[in-house]
Parts: sequence; C-alpha cells; structure tokens
Amino acid sequence: MPDADRLSAVTLDEAGLPPPTPEIEQERQVAIFDLLESNRFRLAGATAPGPYQLTLAVNDGRLGMRLATEGGEAAGGLELSLAPFNQIVKDYFQICESYFDAVRRLPPAAIEAVDTGRRSIHDQGSRLLLERLEGRVETDLATARRLFTLICVLHYRN
Repeated sequence: MPDADRLSAVTLDEAGLPPPTPEIEQERQVAIFDLLESNRFRLAGATAPGPYQLTLAVNDGRLGMRLATEGGEAAGGLELSLAPFNQIVKDYFQICESYFDAVRRLPPAAIEAVDTGRRSIHDQGSRLLLERLEGRVETDLATARRLFTLICVLHYRN
C-alpha cells in the first residue's frame, strides 16, 4: 500500500448535534485513534493525491465524506444515503446497550456471548459500507469497521 493511500486525520462535523454520552464519546475516540494508527483509503477520481484529511458529517439522512490533502487543499468527497444503514445501526446500538449492561452485572461468559453478537452486527455494517463505497473508495475491512463506528456515532446523535 503506498503511503499516500491512507487517512492522516479524521474529524467529525458535529454542528447541531447533541453532546455524546460518555459511552458514545469513548467509542468515537477509540475508533479515530485506531483508524489513524492503521488504515487503507484511496479515493477514486481524487483531484489531489493522499494522504487525506477526512471530515464526516450527517445532513438530511446522508453521510458526507469530505477529503482534503494534508495541506488543506480540497481533494474531493462523496455522499452516501444512510437509509440502508438504519436497521443495522439501530440493532448495533441495542446490542451495545445490552453489552454495557452485561459488563456491569453479568459473568464473563455472558458478556462474551453478547460481545460476539455485537461484533457480528458491527461486521454486517462494515461489509455494507464496503459495498456502498465500491467503485468510489478502495479500502479494507478493518478501515471500514472503524468508519462504520464513526457513522454509528453520527447517526445515533442525529
């Protein structure tokens, strides 16, 4: 993977969104940290080469992905409808609530079972994101997983 085929910064445009819960804020911070540590991201038809600074925003049921070079020059972007993600995001947050509850009161075996379900739903959302980005962005499952977490954070708060 060329060094240019990656994200060097990720920002969430949170204008007009309510403050996150502590759990949501933790998920966001971990996802951004992990994403910047290791990712693969190549925008098809980019007007400028990467690495890219990515800004994610949700407006009118659409996910906006704006890209800039490390110098701040616009490099393109895309929009995705969030409608295909609605049920997966809803299911993901329901199982996350179960997971957080399980951590507080259940034995390790029960926590592990809930976490397995949580990872499975997260993988479904990540694969859907890969499908929706096909032909527009070249990326891998690990990067899609972290981006899906950020989509959930924005979607949940929208």
